[in-house]
Amino acid sequence: MRLLILGGTTEASALARALAGRDGVAPVLSLAGRTRNPALPPIPHRIGGFGGAEGLADHLRRERVDAVVDATHPFAARISAHAVLASAAAGVPLLAFTRPSWRPRPGDRWTAVADLDAAAAALGPARTSALLTVGRLGLAHFRAAPQHRYVIRTIDPPDPAELPPDHALVFDRGPFALDGEIALMRREGVEAVVTKNSGGAAAAAKLDAARALGLRVIAVDRPRIAGERDEAETLDAVLHWIAVHRSGG
Repeated sequence: MRLLILGGTTEASALARALAGRDGVAPVLSLAGRTRNPALPPIPHRIGGFGGAEGLADHLRRERVDAVVDATHPFAARISAHAVLASAAAGVPLLAFTRPSWRPRPGDRWTAVADLDAAAAALGPARTSALLTVGRLGLAHFRAAPQHRYVIRTIDPPDPAELPPDHALVFDRGPFALDGEIALMRREGVEAVVTKNSGGAAAAAKLDAARALGLRVIAVDRPRIAGERDEAETLDAVLHWIAVHRSGG
C-alpha cells in the first residue's frame, strides 16, 4: 500500500514512527518546508509543495498512491482543501488525522474569535502584555494593535517587517511543560495569551498556565474544510483506517 502522509505535526511524526518497518505499507511523509531544520521521520520523506490541488492530484496518479492521510496542522487550510480536491480527482481515499479542539474549562477566561484580525482587536485599547503563539506567518495582523507589548514564541525567526513594534522573541519548540509555561508568563509579565485553537497535548500547557495565573485567553477558531473526507482523532483509529483500506475495505 503506497501511503502519502501530509505532515509537519506531532501526529504525523507519531504515525511515521508507527509505520516505520511495517510490512505491507510503503509510507512517504511530505513536509511543506516552512520550518527550518524539521525533525525528519524514520520513513522516506519529501520536502516542498505540489503546485496546488492539480499538482497534488498529478502526484497521486504519478506515484500510484493508494491512500492519503492529511496530518497537517489544523490551520493549514489550504493544503487540506487541496487534499480534498486532489484525492477526489485521483480517486484516492483521504483521511484527516485531526486533533480534538481545546475547550474552555472551569476557571478559564476565554474569548473565541474568528480570525487573527479579531484576535488583535479582542486585546482591547488599553496596553496589554500578550503572549502570541500563532505562528510566525500570522504576526503581521498584530501590527494593527501597536499599543500592546507582545511576547512572540516561534520556532524560526519571523520576517522583521511583519513584527509589531513592541515585542520580545522567544524561540522554542514544543512540547511544553506547565512549570515552564508559568515561569515564562511570570517572567514576561504576560496578561493575555493569544493562540490558535490547534488542540493536542504538545501545546496545551499554556492554557493550564493561563488558568492557574488567571490570565485571559483569546482563541482563534479553526477554519472549516469543505468537501468529503474521513476523520480520526487517535493514532489507533488512523492505523485501523489504513488496515481497512489496505485490505480493500
